[in-house]
Order: sequence, then C-alpha cells, then structure tokens
Amino acid sequence: MLKVGLTGGIASGKSVVGAMFVELGAHLIKADEIAHQLMQPGQAVYQEVVRRFGREILNPDGSINRPRLAEAAFGSLVPDSQNARPRFQELNKIVHPHVVQKQDEWMDEVGRRDPAAIAMVEAALIVEAGAAGRFDRLIVVTCRPEQRIERWAQRAHVDEVSARREVTRRIAAQLSDEEKFKVADYIIDNSGSLDDTRRQVLRVFAQMKAQVPAKF
Repeated sequence: MLKVGLTGGIASGKSVVGAMFVELGAHLIKADEIAHQLMQPGQAVYQEVVRRFGREILNPDGSINRPRLAEAAFGSLVPDSQNARPRFQELNKIVHPHVVQKQDEWMDEVGRRDPAAIAMVEAALIVEAGAAGRFDRLIVVTCRPEQRIERWAQRAHVDEVSARREVTRRIAAQLSDEEKFKVADYIIDNSGSLDDTRRQVLRVFAQMKAQVPAKF
C-alpha cells in the first residue's frame, strides 16, 4: 500500500483533485469530514472544543456552529495581528491528534483489504502540522491567488469582499505554497482547465501506481 497525503492552500481545489484520483481507483478520506464527525455532540472532542471556546459557538440544538467556531479561531488572524494565531493553534491541538488517529485506523483498514491500494488523506494542514513524514508521498495542489477568492465566493455563496477576507485570514494560518513545494513529491497546478488538471492527475497516479509495494 502507498500512503499519500493530498494538501494545498484554501480553495486550491484539493477536493476536485481528490475526486479525480478516486475515479482512477485511489481510496480517499477527508480530514475535514473526520473533524466534523468528532465535533458532534457527545464526542470528547466536542466537549473540549466547547469548554475552550465557549457555548457562544453552539447552535440552539447544541451542535457546533462551524462559522462561529471559525470566527473564534481565525477572527483576527490578519497581518500584524498577534492575538488570533494562538486560538487557531489551540483548536488544532484539540482536534488534530484525534483526526490523525482516525486517519491511521482508516489507512490500516484499507491496507488490510487491499495491500496494493493507494490510500489518500486530503487535509489542508499536513505540512503545517509536521505530518508530511507520515506519508509515503505528498501531493500539493496549487492555483493562482485570485482564483482562491473566486472559488471561495462561489463555494460559500458570498460576495468577493467577504471571500477575500476569509481567504486572507486563513492563508495567514497556513504555510505558503512555496514552502509546501519544498517537501512535495508532486505538485498539481489547478489554475487551468479541468482537463489540464486531469492530465496532471493521470500522470501522477500512473507514477504512484508503479511505486506501490508488490504483494507478498
């Protein structure tokens, strides 16, 4: 089995690229979806997040309001701010270890079912968390800065000003693409057409498939 990390900055197109890999036969799990499950009422992560960030982040039914939590963690995360980054790191310290454990359990299960599998974890902060070494290969997805804003506006159904604010504050919590490139095995430029992105994915998948350890 080959363990692969799929990462990239906000709105770079990780999910689009991940879906293309799945179409080719890769197994994929999303760190964000794991985190969402762990933050459901009754979970230990949920209880700790509410304890640290307050009941102001909750919906009337007791579930976590993710935009409010994002505001609490990222709210003032803008250039020259020294206050919000610790809150962002605090949230990561609560959630990340549990997400990693779930990822490892999932990859182990995939490996048991299919020793020749490509098991891919899609996560935004693989490099920032110092987790690149957990994977056999690391793929970084990138695109042009203005495209991130356009894509976020479309995804979140917000205007360009709101999208720019959200993208800017989240980028401030992430390493630059250039820093990620230094540890990447593959870089997929998602700035062009979907066909162009798909051609890159096909090439990378073929190379990785040839590197999957042989069955014994």
